[in-house]
Amino acid sequence: MNHCPTRPPASRARTLRRPSLTGRLLTGLFLPALFLLTGGAQAAALTVFAASSLTDAFTEIGREFDRNTGNRTTFQFAGSQTLRTQLENGARADVFASASDAQFTPLVGKVVAARQVFARNTLTVIVPRGSDRVRTLADLTRPGLRIVIAAPGVPAGEYTRQLLAAVDRAGTYGRDYPARFMKNVVSEEPNVRQVALKVQLGEADAAVVYSSDVTPALKARVQAVALPGRFAALTPYPVGVTLDSRSAPQARAFVAYLLSADGQRILRKWGFRSAR
Repeated sequence: MNHCPTRPPASRARTLRRPSLTGRLLTGLFLPALFLLTGGAQAAALTVFAASSLTDAFTEIGREFDRNTGNRTTFQFAGSQTLRTQLENGARADVFASASDAQFTPLVGKVVAARQVFARNTLTVIVPRGSDRVRTLADLTRPGLRIVIAAPGVPAGEYTRQLLAAVDRAGTYGRDYPARFMKNVVSEEPNVRQVALKVQLGEADAAVVYSSDVTPALKARVQAVALPGRFAALTPYPVGVTLDSRSAPQARAFVAYLLSADGQRILRKWGFRSAR
């Protein structure tokens, strides 16, 4: 007796369809590329020291990197100057990502193997949402205004002081602008996230932070006052694998992921500028 071929049920037929071109490319190119980056090594537990301003972006990047590679990445977020001190005093990490060259370059060849810029950032001023007390840089010198900035040595604090010096040289807002600005500073914080928090909690009328610190969650409580273009310098974020990393291939793969199209997309999502 001849039997006609039996067609699979509709639900099974759907499972037999060929994957999409995008799916084939991801499977055929992306995952093997990550395998090659790690030298075929097994998944490892990675520790990444990263500047506070990277908290949101790196949390998402770590999740995606681990999902694609099987690694287990944990982060230590703090001011770049704090992380540098910890590394110089023997703290163990596989990767160091800094918010400034000043806290990174002295470690090259001593603590980290090399320097690569993976993102850039720029400063902005934030004020409580709905406030009209600060509209321009000139308003930041008004008597009685409460301003919070990052402390000296903190990258955001150093860039803030460079901004004040640039404004002073330009003469746009009158003489002794830095001195008049600093009279209104009521607090200098150890990292830029603490600076932003002061405005969010209503403890300051204005603060100088990175553009990337104005996260979706923060936007509900604050608003940004953009700096004039000539004062909004782009600041580099360098990264490197530590010399004593116990999982150097996987650490290099993490750095490569930061520089990949996917890593750069996530960084842009969280307000950072392109590495190039």
